[in-house]
Amino acid sequence: MTKISELMDLTGRNALITGGAGFIALALEESLCELGANIIIADLDYDACINRTKYLRDKGNGRVEPLRIDLLDEKKTRSSAKESVMLFGGLDIFIHCAAYVGTTDLKGWAAPFEKQELSAWDAAMRVNLSSAFVIAQELSNDLAASGHGSIILLSSIYGMVGPDMSLYKDTNMANAAGYNASKAGILQLMRYLATVLAPKIRVNAITPGGVWRNQPEIFHERYKKRTPLNRMATEEDFKGAVAYLASDLSSYVTGHNLVVDGGWTAW
Repeated sequence: MTKISELMDLTGRNALITGGAGFIALALEESLCELGANIIIADLDYDACINRTKYLRDKGNGRVEPLRIDLLDEKKTRSSAKESVMLFGGLDIFIHCAAYVGTTDLKGWAAPFEKQELSAWDAAMRVNLSSAFVIAQELSNDLAASGHGSIILLSSIYGMVGPDMSLYKDTNMANAAGYNASKAGILQLMRYLATVLAPKIRVNAITPGGVWRNQPEIFHERYKKRTPLNRMATEEDFKGAVAYLASDLSSYVTGHNLVVDGGWTAW
């Protein structure tokens, strides 16, 4: 029998992470670095990519490289995906972590429903969902050729259930319809790709619950009461999920939604 330490070893495997300069992405990247993977940090903010790259190079044994990617532009997205393959001479893992979220500063986005704008909806669909389709399509041959192809898409509890708007009462926070719809779409895209790209590529999703980032205390208390584990997530809570789905620990797992939400969707 193969040892657990061998199954989780990612030495020599190459990973592309979109939204790579983000908060959750950092936890995923640290996890992969610790397991020996080479990582490409892809984000629109190239300076942030460089800073993240410098930080991670001190954390693991593999290579870490920055890559600018514009997920709103199909041609640029495809070009950057091709560049990611050339950087390491192949690719084993693709993680889609890029998304417009509740704090994204976009006109007509994080606003009351009647003030949400179609332009914001369209932009979110492009970044949160369509770009995952485009990159998966562009990288499918290379991931299949690797022998360890794994795609991991980041969804959300609001891709599974409707929002409890009472959480947001008396705060300046909002919940965008486009976020919910795009994250639900990610889950169905995951299931589609899991069947279409099998058996050479495994495709799974990680669905985070709400992450503590100094939200108003009234929201924080309400959220905790709706969660069986009585707390919001931290970024570190997602390290084990990505280690599992990216490695041979999950070699017989595809089409699966790994929910990391403290039990939120169990009620």
